[in-house]
Amino acid sequence: MGNSYISRRIASFGYAFSGIAAFLRSEPHARIHALATVIVVAAGCWYKLSAPEWTGIIMVITLVWVTEMMNTVVEKIMDHLSPDHHPKVKWIKDVAAGAVLIAAIAAAITGAIIFIPHIL
Repeated sequence: MGNSYISRRIASFGYAFSGIAAFLRSEPHARIHALATVIVVAAGCWYKLSAPEWTGIIMVITLVWVTEMMNTVVEKIMDHLSPDHHPKVKWIKDVAAGAVLIAAIAAAITGAIIFIPHIL
């Protein structure tokens, strides 16, 4: 493993961070997720969540971010490949959006299970 291997690995992190930044700049839902993440993390700090509670929160935050990013990728690819309306493209995009909805519902339920006892 020479310097070129290490530089390629470092560069790959740069590409990944560029992708996250592009996602945040271009997608309104990304900014909503960012705000929700900040609020949930602040609430977790305020209520001094336990390690298992943090694990659950981190897992669902990650699930929502990953599904939203993948949904965005699917939408961009399909718009590029098929700029005109096509029923199969609509189906693909709807299913990808449905994955985000499932992740968001799971996150809301997990948040309720974790935070409601602390609030009450």
